[in-house]
Amino acid sequence: MENLFLCWQEFRKEKRLKKDVLIFERNLEENIFALHEELKNKTYRHQPYNTFRIHDPKPRIISKASVRDRLVHHMIFNELYRILDPGFIYHSYASRLKRGTHLAVANLFRVSRKVSKNFTQSAFALKCDIYRFFFSVSHQKLLQIIKNKISDKQLLWLIEEIIRSFRAPVDKNLERERERERERVKDCPLGI
Repeated sequence: MENLFLCWQEFRKEKRLKKDVLIFERNLEENIFALHEELKNKTYRHQPYNTFRIHDPKPRIISKASVRDRLVHHMIFNELYRILDPGFIYHSYASRLKRGTHLAVANLFRVSRKVSKNFTQSAFALKCDIYRFFFSVSHQKLLQIIKNKISDKQLLWLIEEIIRSFRAPVDKNLERERERERERVKDCPLGI
């Protein structure tokens, strides 16, 4: 119970004026007590996602969970962070304490200066993104990897509930745009 309230304080920091957060907070204790009971009794079921499109700067599909479910996500993130963070490589910056974009840029500058011999020689860097990673990764394999790292049965049950709750949305317009982009890249030398 205490963990849920702590996660709530962290979760709401930059979201407290959002309508869905205000609605959840109106009956905060009742909502958290009910959520705690569902988690304790393993009756918790992830609610459907609200799916919509944005252009930021490219078209993307966003699947937004309810406040209740995002609170559970936050709780799971804290547990997974505690377990998995020590195994991450030094140059992993996203969503890590005492890391972030500023440190990543500073370290990239330092390394590129060294590799290019003080910017007197060419150096190359690979910037990439795995297209629709969570949509396309095998959820079965993902769960197996997680099970190899985590022994807590309650946490595993909850992670599995969340992973299995997600269904990739289909957006024909976005798929056509992506196909055009793949064709454009395929025709360019070096994919540039």
